[in-house]
Amino acid sequence: MIPADWEAPAGTSHVYPTQLAPIIRRPAARESGDEAVPEFEAVMARFGLLPGFAKDLKSGTRTYNARSETAASLPSFKGAWAKGRHCIVPCEAIYEPDWRTGTHIPTRFTATEDGTLGVAGLWQPWRAPTGEWIDTFTMLTLNADEHPLMKHMHRPDRGRPVEMQDKRMVVILPEAQYAEWLDAPAERSKEFMTQYPAERLVVTPEPVATKAASARAKKANPAE
Repeated sequence: MIPADWEAPAGTSHVYPTQLAPIIRRPAARESGDEAVPEFEAVMARFGLLPGFAKDLKSGTRTYNARSETAASLPSFKGAWAKGRHCIVPCEAIYEPDWRTGTHIPTRFTATEDGTLGVAGLWQPWRAPTGEWIDTFTMLTLNADEHPLMKHMHRPDRGRPVEMQDKRMVVILPEAQYAEWLDAPAERSKEFMTQYPAERLVVTPEPVATKAASARAKKANPAE
């Protein structure tokens, strides 16, 4: 489970690729037998996993999500996958775009009981050109074509049939699986790639106000 005293760092309410965000993982010294070593540690890492051949942080804009079906073979992710570098990305909410109206509506997904959503991720240390070692991470995803909620997210591909859109969703772990995921070897990783139950998510559309609507609101409330 996430450490009881853990709190999200200030300024991390919305996290975008290459930015810093907290991840939960096993401490490297945990195998030493020292009872003072905690079972879990929360560290800040860059959103977007960087393999050793990455030249700069900008590469993270292409590696913030990893398809669970291909992570074991793609050069960017296969090292972290093979080493079982599992982490949990704690999220207060996850945003996805709902395109059913013909335009994207930012949609907020939260846990039904106001809990933290724990997303399965991979982490990787990366050595910057300056010589500094930086922790980086990616969130694992899986097909969501049959998920009651997530199948409606993202722009539809008109060239594909409805049942073969390959809509994606992040892998949200049940809390009971947190420790097991962090300890699982690479050969067991696929066992955790399952869809999170729709009934355990709260969906809240948060449409962006248009310029016209904003102008009307200002006219109606000139003091604001």
